[in-house]
Amino acid sequence: MFKPIKYILLFTIITASLVITACGVESTPETMQEVNRIETAVAETVAAQIPTQNAGMFTPAAPALTQTPLVFSPTLTPLVPVASPTLPTNMPKTQCASASLISETIPDGTIFKPDEKFTKTWEIKNTSTCTWDTNYKIIFWNGDLLGGAYYYNLPQMVAPGQTLPISLILTAPKDEAVYNSEWMLQTPDSIEFGVGQYSAPFYAKIEVSAGAKPKYGVNAIDFKLVQDPPSGCPANINYIVSATLAPTGPIEFTYYWAQSDGNNSSPKTMKVESATTFTLSREWKLHIGTNTGTRWFALIITDPVYKEYPRVEFTKTCGG
Repeated sequence: MFKPIKYILLFTIITASLVITACGVESTPETMQEVNRIETAVAETVAAQIPTQNAGMFTPAAPALTQTPLVFSPTLTPLVPVASPTLPTNMPKTQCASASLISETIPDGTIFKPDEKFTKTWEIKNTSTCTWDTNYKIIFWNGDLLGGAYYYNLPQMVAPGQTLPISLILTAPKDEAVYNSEWMLQTPDSIEFGVGQYSAPFYAKIEVSAGAKPKYGVNAIDFKLVQDPPSGCPANINYIVSATLAPTGPIEFTYYWAQSDGNNSSPKTMKVESATTFTLSREWKLHIGTNTGTRWFALIITDPVYKEYPRVEFTKTCGG
């Protein structure tokens, strides 16, 4: 918008000069004064028109702006959290505290020499609805620590229904005696729990003997009776008894099965090389015509130390 005005001013001045020259007017001081007067008048006219013609179109160089940070107004009405119907995350998760003992190594009463190291393993099943992670712990509960730590983190995750072998490296004490070391599990919420219906501790029970030839024995862990077939009155019914035994160390022993009818088994000798578990069984077959009534089995060890285990009874309901 400024270029046309500038051109008008220039054109006016040149025109005035040409007119004076063409008319033969001499360049006298008076003449030059008149030309200057015209130029001044034209310039004033143009200057006077600038604000009018360019209002709002021209922006002069502005001074440097000072940035003002944005300020957010505070919320007038504070937000009120809505109460959640779910339990807070820090509530104890008692539903996660459920386990069962499937099996174990190192039978109760196993004999060790003083300061002898051994590894005790419990196979524990997660019977809860939670997945146990490595924040769950195995904690010492009661008895003798047997050189172990007071707690261990689970070595891996255990989903519901899965079984985890828990192995601890323990050490027999120096003094001769019988020792019992009890352990429990603990959730991340510090809930202690054991195994089985009563959430009992799982434990290691050992004996320490400094003798060159300790007196090892054979412990009975469990007796089970199975009837085949389990129901009805077939021509023949088999009753099978099984005994799970646990010697306390390497031992050779002699045993036999006694029966209430006097039909005992012949003596047998068995040798084991270490403290472990094994099963012995005995079968008694009865015909449909055999008298009904209660009968029993009994396991008896005769050597090296005589020992009778509790009788296992059963009742025949079919027959004469």
